[in-house]
Amino acid sequence: MLMVKRRVNEQSKKSDKNMPAKEYILILHNDDVNTFEHVIDTLIRVCRHNELQAEQCALLAHLKGKCDIMSGSFEEMENTQQSLKLEGLTVTMEEL
Repeated sequence: MLMVKRRVNEQSKKSDKNMPAKEYILILHNDDVNTFEHVIDTLIRVCRHNELQAEQCALLAHLKGKCDIMSGSFEEMENTQQSLKLEGLTVTMEEL
């Protein structure tokens, strides 16, 4: 029995490697707490946006209620989300 379980586990590991990695997006939500300056500075520092990109994201979130700010692997987006939340921003993550 042990031999069968090992083969099944090895096969499932191999098939996981062949599957494309899932991608996730971070969504910035508008709030009535943070200033534009704070949001822009945080996006520049944490997400490495340039100034124009950060300004556009802040404005879109303000006008439309939310804005996709970046995408990547689950681990990368989870870490970035936590950093943004520590700065007081409202950010959610969704699978693409």
